[in-house]
Amino acid sequence: MSTYAPGSYGPSALGGGFRRFAELTLTLARTEFKLRYFGSVLGYLWSLMRPLLFFGVLYVFFTKLIHLGKGVPHYGVYLLTGIVLWSYLGEATAGCVNCLVARESMLRKIRFPRMVIPLSVSLTATFNLGMNFIAVIVFALLGGISPTWRWLEMIPIVLAFIVLATGIGMLLAALFVRFRDVQPIREVALQVWFYASPVMYTAKSYNTFSAGFEKIAMLNPIAVLLTQMGHAFIDPEALPSAATAAGGWAIPIISLAMIPAVFALGWWFFTREAPRVAENL
Repeated sequence: MSTYAPGSYGPSALGGGFRRFAELTLTLARTEFKLRYFGSVLGYLWSLMRPLLFFGVLYVFFTKLIHLGKGVPHYGVYLLTGIVLWSYLGEATAGCVNCLVARESMLRKIRFPRMVIPLSVSLTATFNLGMNFIAVIVFALLGGISPTWRWLEMIPIVLAFIVLATGIGMLLAALFVRFRDVQPIREVALQVWFYASPVMYTAKSYNTFSAGFEKIAMLNPIAVLLTQMGHAFIDPEALPSAATAAGGWAIPIISLAMIPAVFALGWWFFTREAPRVAENL
């Protein structure tokens, strides 16, 4: 039974002051990160094994069998970086889907800002992303890529992934309380989104579909981010920037504007639903 009477309002999404909100979010994220690897001999390495194994399978298949990576400079680095960034998006959104339902007993008994839960899930996934990106940088250096000032562009690119994943996560968390079909829909949609994004291939491959298709494909924010990643992080000469691939800045700007829009939508919807979470569980 809920501790709140039917029709009453529970704690809001944000609750008290910012300091308390931030401390609760960080504490939950750190606790989840520690518990995830508690008692494990390899610890954090398990989180790295999944993207590395996925990378190994795709790298062998696309370079040795169908030669998709032929002509792409440092294709292995491009593929690994794309997989690590995509894995973060998948981990953050998957964790957020049922984060409220999984903490039902806590939500019914304790009054605290509800937004803390999805944000802590996203922050935990961000911890893993930071650790995994160390492996990406080491792999890039061993692969012969020299650091340049363009590597600084990876900061806003990674931040854009975090904002997008968090926005989607907040939206899915609130929707899943009411509609349990959200979880399988997310899995199918993410699978389609993965193949529609240049993770295994570069933006140049869009030209093989039809003339001008790359402009339509670059309306995908992930396509813009990964294309710019290849240009800034790997080879600015051989790999085009997002603006070059899209034939100008108009399409990338429209695409990137979707990221804060999704975050705002997720924030607004979660904030609206937060007081009724315990009642609807």
